Formats: sequence, structure tokens, C-alpha cells
Amino acid sequence: MKKNILIASLFFLSFFSANAQTYLTLEESKALALKNNKALQNSTLETEAAKQVKKNAYTNYFPKVSANILGFRAIDPLIEFNLPQGNLPIYDGNPANLPTATQFAYFPGIELSMFQRSAIGVLNISQPLYAGGQIRNGNRLASIGVDVKEMQQHLSENEVLIKTEEQYWQLISLQEKEKTLEKYELLLKGIRKQVDDAFKAGLIIKNDVLKVQIKQSELEANKNKLINGKKLATMQFCQTIGIPYDSTLVLQEKIDVSHHPNHYYVDNQNVLAQRVEYQLLEKSLEVADLQKKMKTGENLPTIAVGLAGYQINMLENGVDNITNGLAYVSVSIPISNWWGGSYTIKEQNINKRIAENNFEDTKGLLNLQMEKAWIDVNETWKQIEIMKETAMQAEENLKVSQTGYDSGVVSLSDLLEAQALVTETADKLTDAQTQYKLALTFYLQVTGQK
Repeated sequence: MKKNILIASLFFLSFFSANAQTYLTLEESKALALKNNKALQNSTLETEAAKQVKKNAYTNYFPKVSANILGFRAIDPLIEFNLPQGNLPIYDGNPANLPTATQFAYFPGIELSMFQRSAIGVLNISQPLYAGGQIRNGNRLASIGVDVKEMQQHLSENEVLIKTEEQYWQLISLQEKEKTLEKYELLLKGIRKQVDDAFKAGLIIKNDVLKVQIKQSELEANKNKLINGKKLATMQFCQTIGIPYDSTLVLQEKIDVSHHPNHYYVDNQNVLAQRVEYQLLEKSLEVADLQKKMKTGENLPTIAVGLAGYQINMLENGVDNITNGLAYVSVSIPISNWWGGSYTIKEQNINKRIAENNFEDTKGLLNLQMEKAWIDVNETWKQIEIMKETAMQAEENLKVSQTGYDSGVVSLSDLLEAQALVTETADKLTDAQTQYKLALTFYLQVTGQK
């Protein structure tokens, strides 16, 4: 008895496990995409790297400390002094008597050599006072670099979210088409039963049965094509949101087209400055201006103050070390750079004008992009209205055809055609609704509403 209960429990457990499905909403899918997407992870790392560059640039405001140690051994001493032997006049206190001195002292001579081997240590502290604005402008460039990376990260997030939402609605569309095919399959089964019964009763010929069988074969082929397409779309979607492929995945959203496009409309000029692309263009102008100032600063004098201390060890027994220190002011004037630097500055002026032209051109393209996105939203909305009307007409046509077939005034071919038309218009309506969602998603993104 216990064994039977255990077997039954395992059976039900395996049954429910096999039929378990994974459900995902649109927001859950977006969250997974943002969390798992490798490109976004790299974008985050690039932003962090830019922040480190900014911190590094800030250190240029502070003194630079360096320590150097030099040890050497020369073939010959660097300093050699040789004073020969001889008689030296004895000084009696009167310089006038030296040329006619009568008393002398013997000097045996001396040889002196130094610095054949030594060790020298130097500690230097230098504080820049003026560097042609390069330190200040370098910090501003580094700060803009962080802003740019953060904006690019935001753009990357938008791209991933748009891609995720597009694939999400495409999968929803395939799910809806599956339901449509299932309804069509039930209709064909009903007709197949009718024609089989009629054929057995001798009321119709074999040709009518074959017509239904052909439609069922076509349906099976379309169903297989849809299943394979859905599998590939699901694999792509799982890749985008960063999860393993799950054949049981079911998306829960419904294609909501209840709001008219006017509900989402915004004036292009009011939102243009809010677009990240526009802000990046503004940053490019700032960068061009700062790069020009940096090049100008390279041709200006630099002024620094500092302290230096050194110690010399002769590496000889009985010889004292030499220790000393000094304070200094340094002024560096890049005279030879002025000629070539003038051309570099002109080049930066040209680059700045190019950036300004690109700004104006791209600003116009952004406006055009928003306008086209709005036109696409309206076109897809009108297509939905047309297909809704067509679908209603197809449903009505099917009802009339079914009634006529039951009454014997409509042929089987006409009934099958009416059923196929219902399926076709239902699929086209689903496509129109999906295209509207995709167009609307893109419009909301390019107008900064997402």
C-alpha cells in the first residue's frame, strides 16, 4: 500500500514538474536584461574607469614628491688635484715682503682625488603654481569624461530595454497567433466531422473530404513553422535578458492598444534638450573648447616652487657624508614650441568648428527621428482600426457562410475560405497591434518618456 502511494506521489510530482511553466512580465524581463546584459556590465566598468581618471587628474593640484638614488664607480676619479712640492716663502705679516722673502719652508706636495665611487640620494618636492591652465582644464576634461560615460551608459540601457521590449512583444504576437491557430484547428475538426458523417451517409463525394484534409495539412505545416519560429524567438529573448533557454517560458502581458496616440504626444522642441544624445552633443562642444585651451596651455610658461635635499656618501672610510638642502623657484618657457604650437592651436579651432557643425546637423537629425517616430505611431494605429473592421467583417462572413453551408446553399470551399479568412485577418490584426506597440515604444524612447 505504501509502495503504491509512493509511486502515485512520484507520478503526480513528475507530471506537475513536466507541466510547470515560467511566467515573465515585461518589467521583470527588463530588470533581468539590465542585470545580466554583458554590454551594460562593460558600460558600468567604463564609467568606473572614467571616475578613476578624474581622481587621478585631481592629484595634479598637489605637490609632486620624488626620491632618486644614484650609485656609481668611475674608471678614474671625477675630481683630481695635484700640487707639486717646493719651497714656500714664510709670511711675516707684511705682504710687501713676500717677493723678497729670505726664509722658506719646504712643502712636500699633495695629490687629491675624489668621486671615483659614490652614492647620492636626492629628495625633491615640487608644487606647480602655474601651468598655463592645463591642470584646471585637465580636471574639467576628466569630469566631462565621467559625465559622457554615464550618458553613454544610459544610452546603452535604453538600447537594451528597447531591444528587450521589441522581442517581448514579438513573442506575445507569436503566442496570440498560436491561439488563433488553435481556434482554426477546432473549426476544421468540426467541419471534418461534418463532412466525414456526410460522406458516410452518401450525401457528399470524396472530393469534399479531401478538401478539408488539405486544409488540415496546410494548418499543420503552418503550425510547425510557427512553433519553430517561436522557439528561435524565445532563444533570442532568453539571450537578451541573460537567462538559460526555457521552452516553458510564457509571457504574461496583453497587447494593450486602448490609448489613442494623442495620449502620448509631446512637442519635439520641448523634449529635444532632454535627450541624452543632445546632451552628448553639448558635451562634445565643451570638450573641443577645453582641448583648445589645453593646447594653448602647452605653449605658456610654467612656474613651480620646490624643496630639494641631497646626501652624498663617498663610500670611503673616514670620509664624512655631505648633506645639504635648498629651496628653488623654476620658470619654464617653451620658446621653441611657439612656432609649431600656433599651428596646433589653429587645428583645435578647426576641430571646434567641426564639432559645432556636427551639433547643428545632428540636432536636425534628432528632430527628424522624433517626427518619423510619431508618423509611424499614427500609421500603425490606423492600420489597427482598418484590421479591426476587416476582422469583424471576416467573422460575420464566417457566420453567414456556416449558416449557408448548414442550409446547403454555400459550398464547402466557400466555408473553408471563410474560415481561412478569419484566421488570416486575426493574424494581421495581431501584427498591426504588435507593430503599434513597437512604434509606440520607440517613440516614447526617442522623446525621453522612457
